[in-house]
Amino acid sequence: MVQLSSFDVVLIVLFFAITLFIGIYVSKQSGKSAAEYFLSGRNMPWWLLGVSMVATTFSTDTPNLVTDIVRTNGVSGNWVWWAFLLTGLLTVFVYAKLWRKSEVSTDIEFYELRYGGKPARFLRGFRAIYLGIIFNILAMSAVTLAAIKIGAIM
Repeated sequence: MVQLSSFDVVLIVLFFAITLFIGIYVSKQSGKSAAEYFLSGRNMPWWLLGVSMVATTFSTDTPNLVTDIVRTNGVSGNWVWWAFLLTGLLTVFVYAKLWRKSEVSTDIEFYELRYGGKPARFLRGFRAIYLGIIFNILAMSAVTLAAIKIGAIM
């Protein structure tokens, strides 16, 4: 069994105290409106929004994917997921700026703005079923499997 030193305990407590302080501090601002809560009052710079959009694609299942790719294809197999660097850069430096400029809150609002009418209605319904049900079930299954694998080792 692993023994934690006093220094380890102090670091852990300090980390949680800082996290709690930040949460309490920003909760006062975020509770004012839905725009404050979900969009940070539209005060974040576009590049930070882009980095945030890319960062949300990583989860506990990402290390498992990368490990499997390297195990199967060797180190050169990393190009499979490094290829997403291009789309990540486009997201940060092109799409995030356009998203900000359009002043929408969600991708569904963006589709309404872009297409409108029946095509937008169909796209909303398709994305609700595909992303809301099918894709989320697959993603949560992968994350749960990763947590089980990590937990088994720990």
